[in-house]
Amino acid sequence: MEILNLRFLPFLKGYRIFAAILIFITGMSGMDSSEAQTGFKGVKALVISSVRVDDKPLPLHANQAVRAGADPATITFNFGPITNSDWAPNRLRYRLDGYENAWHEGDAEMNFTVRFYNKTGDQISQKPFNITGSSTGWNGSLKNSPLTHRRETVTVPLQASKLMVVISSAGPPATEGVYVVANLVVSEIESNNLPGTVLLESPLDQPRENYNSAAVPNGWARDGIDHSMAKIVNIGHDPVARAFAILDNDPISHAEWRNSLGTAPQVTPGDKLVLEWNEMYSMGLSDIRAAAYEKLAPGTYTFQVQEINIFGIPTGVEASLKLVVSPPFWKTVWFWSIVSAAFVVAAIGLVRYLTWHKVRRELLVLKSQQALEQERLRIAQDIHDDLGARVTQISLLSAMAQDNQEFSDKARSEFAQVSQMSRDLVAALYETVWAVNPENDNLDAMGNYICQMVTLLCERSQLCCRFYVSDLPKNPQISSQTRHNFSMVVKESVHNVIKHARASEVVIRVEFIEEVLRISVSDNGCGFRPSEQTSGNGLINMRRRLEDIGGTCLIESEPGKGTTIHLRLTVGQSLAHSVFKDGLHTN
Repeated sequence: MEILNLRFLPFLKGYRIFAAILIFITGMSGMDSSEAQTGFKGVKALVISSVRVDDKPLPLHANQAVRAGADPATITFNFGPITNSDWAPNRLRYRLDGYENAWHEGDAEMNFTVRFYNKTGDQISQKPFNITGSSTGWNGSLKNSPLTHRRETVTVPLQASKLMVVISSAGPPATEGVYVVANLVVSEIESNNLPGTVLLESPLDQPRENYNSAAVPNGWARDGIDHSMAKIVNIGHDPVARAFAILDNDPISHAEWRNSLGTAPQVTPGDKLVLEWNEMYSMGLSDIRAAAYEKLAPGTYTFQVQEINIFGIPTGVEASLKLVVSPPFWKTVWFWSIVSAAFVVAAIGLVRYLTWHKVRRELLVLKSQQALEQERLRIAQDIHDDLGARVTQISLLSAMAQDNQEFSDKARSEFAQVSQMSRDLVAALYETVWAVNPENDNLDAMGNYICQMVTLLCERSQLCCRFYVSDLPKNPQISSQTRHNFSMVVKESVHNVIKHARASEVVIRVEFIEEVLRISVSDNGCGFRPSEQTSGNGLINMRRRLEDIGGTCLIESEPGKGTTIHLRLTVGQSLAHSVFKDGLHTN
């Protein structure tokens, strides 16, 4: 036995819970099934019975919002009186709070109509002037709501001889509301377009002592299915005026005010008439049972439905339901949180991969360099231990043969040449071993070697030599190519001093500041003009050697003022330069 549909109770407003409990108790105290079905008769309550999204019903739960999902095409609310109630609301209106501010009351309609009749009393034409909604400034009160002036023109049709004015609520059957017409005047229009002879005017505008509002004015009649809804009302204040009114509170009936055909004014076909009246009105439908909304944006809404009386004033009977439209998943916080987290993870993974790849590449280069250094060390040891020893033995044997008196002078002279060439070869081998040996890949070893080399060259040529050398660190490391090229440039510079400068002194300055190695070779010789130097490849080769390792060579010289050669090398840049070349070579 179904006594009470409890799932509708949370959506009832204006309905007293005590009444529902009382009905429930009464039903439990012995009502049979048929009596229980009539338990809500006479109860004034509205309920939102169902919500459909894209024609699919959604479950309704007490005190919970309805969730419509994402991107609904159409949302339909169905509502009406509570189940099994015989109560019919006067007018209903609804709105979706959060989406709109205006209320919807349906397409209710009343009208002010002009009818034309022929001489036999048959209607031949009519001209309706329809109204809908509420008049401007309507506030639910006949006393305080303002009147709106209307002025319309019509042309009398052929065969017409009489005129009837009808004030009617005969619109859609479920129309309920108020329609008030005052100060009605129907006149002919003169040739100058000004109102002329008055054909019909409202009798309520004429002063009348002790006027009975229930009485029907002479020449006027009530009409319609329920003509009792045609009334004469007082409107305004200071002074109070009387007006025709239709107070329609019946959803299936209508009412009318009209002037009597027997006393209707005579008209002439082709004449133009002007109709003027003041009006106020408010109307709606009582049979609205559904509301549909399309493509609602994501958000939270509240659907409200209310009953209002015929004057448009809420009666307190209403229902509401909260609706949540979810955003598409790609607009949600959790989606972008996942995307952001995935992006961060991907970025971290990419950084880790690039770092791993870089470290792996550097490890490969380092392994290649280590293998190369081991090979260089082996070659240096082989040259020193094997080839160096053999050349030294040749030098010793040739020197001993040079001192042997048993050989002729020519032979001893040739042995002297062999001995000298052997010593030169030993010196060259020493330079090669020094350049190849990876243990000398540092600035300190290169500085020592340059000083020894310059000292040896100057001693052979009996040239005075002075050194200004700052402390050189063993780190950073430099490549064998850098040491070789730099030492060869210094050697070429000193050779040029010995061969061309006619100098008595050479000064060598070596310093290392902020990872920049600077070496200058200065002499007090004859000097020259660098711009006029065209012959020979010595200076060109010096510049090229330094450019190969990322360095620079600057020559300053003037005739009679000596020459200074500035050699400059950024050690970190030189190391990267050589690593890049070695990497290309090893790959």
